[in-house]
Amino acid sequence: MSTPILNVEQLQKRYGSHQHPVIALRTISFDLAEGEILALVGESGSGKSTVAKILCAIEAANSGRVTLDGQPLSRLSRQAIQLVFQDPYSALNPFNTVEYVLSRPLLNFARLRPAAVRGEVLRLLNLVRLTPPDAFLSKRPHELSGGQRQRVLIARALACRPEVIIADEPVSMLDVSIRAEILALLHDLREKQTVKAIIYITHDIASARMVADRIVVLYRGKIVESGPIDAIFHQPSHPYTQLLLRVIPRVDQDLPTLEETTSTVSSEVAPSTGCPFLTRCGQAVERCNSEDPPLVKVQTQWAACHLVSPTAPQKSARDGGG
Repeated sequence: MSTPILNVEQLQKRYGSHQHPVIALRTISFDLAEGEILALVGESGSGKSTVAKILCAIEAANSGRVTLDGQPLSRLSRQAIQLVFQDPYSALNPFNTVEYVLSRPLLNFARLRPAAVRGEVLRLLNLVRLTPPDAFLSKRPHELSGGQRQRVLIARALACRPEVIIADEPVSMLDVSIRAEILALLHDLREKQTVKAIIYITHDIASARMVADRIVVLYRGKIVESGPIDAIFHQPSHPYTQLLLRVIPRVDQDLPTLEETTSTVSSEVAPSTGCPFLTRCGQAVERCNSEDPPLVKVQTQWAACHLVSPTAPQKSARDGGG
């Protein structure tokens, strides 16, 4: 694997008062290598979007450290890491044309001369496969399909010339027929080295396999498993990862039952001690009640579970583990 360009160290985030805090992130650490697509996977409330907001300087962490190319996040320009939003229907001003949407970051961040802006807008539209590009310059959001709007959002992120793009649930609002095209576009941007690396955020672990090299599984603000995508899919170690994979519909089996499907969305309060997954785990042992398991190396991946055999206990997942 290439040398990491993004390092996230011991990231913590809480909301609310000190007396009644809501813990969004529990000491999150991972790396992102140059040329890599890393998937952050988990259900709503797992902390995925909180990570994205902190990396894009939309919110501040309570503690921890983030560096890009060795530079602290606070010293970087705001366009170094760009976010592609989930909802292509609300992320674009309905009164602005596509040319205006893409021109603003080119003038404000890329510092292009006005005479050069039109040519760069056309190049960006070609890059995200909105062709012929001239046909889209004067269009407004209501004249575009959901997939076309999402391509405009990706182009807008690229206009800032970022090193890293974070795609936050970029296909969840799109028709199934369009999702594969957007994922293929992200893969193509990586292959053409348009950006150094991509973080793909999703609740759909199946889509992560289509685009990502590595995967980090989050549960209640904690990394519970991480590693190469194929290893996670073929030999998941954590019960939560196993559950996420078990409810993926397959052509050779019946659709998941209602009980299986709804089990991936929980409104229960997390236990104050022990493993965060305790109340939903069918494999819990006595130790799970009192000890929050650390991430340990399990073959080619890392898992935070007392059921796995620890070979290299660590506080963060490194060397291919996230």
